[in-house]
Amino acid sequence: MATYTLTVNGKQHQVEVAPDTPVLWVLREHLNLVGTKYGCGIAQCGACTIHLDGVAVRSCTLPVSAVGRRAITTIEGLSETGDHPVQQAWLEHDVPQCGYCQAGQIMTAVALLQSNPDPSDEDIESVMNGNICRCGTYLRIRAAIKTAAQRMR
Repeated sequence: MATYTLTVNGKQHQVEVAPDTPVLWVLREHLNLVGTKYGCGIAQCGACTIHLDGVAVRSCTLPVSAVGRRAITTIEGLSETGDHPVQQAWLEHDVPQCGYCQAGQIMTAVALLQSNPDPSDEDIESVMNGNICRCGTYLRIRAAIKTAAQRMR
């Protein structure tokens, strides 16, 4: 066991966990931030996507010991009131069905728009391709990203 000081959603937290504990489980079990979901456990589905210094990463395979001083942002830290342009576009386009993958989808979309404020359909598909939606709302996801991109410019 080791003690780690993590900056999560702008606040510092100390946790005592094994160095190889995935960040996903630190968030969910130690900080009670359950918006980040467990999907596959092998960084393939994207349900566990968070931002590490603004970059979308999979938290299910990221050991807490690898975080260092980098800032973690979860879906809970994206917006206190759910009014981030991507979250609003998601609702307007009725993207969520079961909703399980949506936090990871939204976090990936936000990172995309931060690095590419005017993505083409190909750009969106290339980045979002790694996030699995079991309900198949991919066309609505793309439309929501386009709407959010327009509002964020």
